[in-house]
Amino acid sequence: MNRQQGFTLIELVMVIVILGILAATALPKFANMQVDARLSTLNATLGAVNSAAAVAHAQALLNNQLGATGSITMETGAVSLVYGYPAATAVGIQAALNLSSDFTVTPVSGGATLTIDVAHATTPATCRITYTAATSATVPATSATITSGC
Repeated sequence: MNRQQGFTLIELVMVIVILGILAATALPKFANMQVDARLSTLNATLGAVNSAAAVAHAQALLNNQLGATGSITMETGAVSLVYGYPAATAVGIQAALNLSSDFTVTPVSGGATLTIDVAHATTPATCRITYTAATSATVPATSATITSGC
């Protein structure tokens, strides 16, 4: 009886070759996941911005804070309002959101707009949310994304 013990060199080389082929085809799929993760983060944050603005506006309606200036108290603290929507300031939409350190928040000159950048994006200036405060009682706050640099 001939009993085989262990693997031959050819069998080991074939296993290494097959593992190399599998790694070469799988690696590009994992490399592109960072962009997808940043896009998902940006879209989730856009949803949070829209939700925070809607909740603040609902509370402003209840408290009759629909004038050019106002203030409400949310779980995150005091939130400054412009026509019933969070202002584009640190004590406005940023206070309503309570963002983590994964984002860079920058007020745009003039004070009516605020940008929220994903800090670890390839080009943060082109992976951002732009929040614009309400400009009148009939024009609500808006938010939009730029995703070309994620």
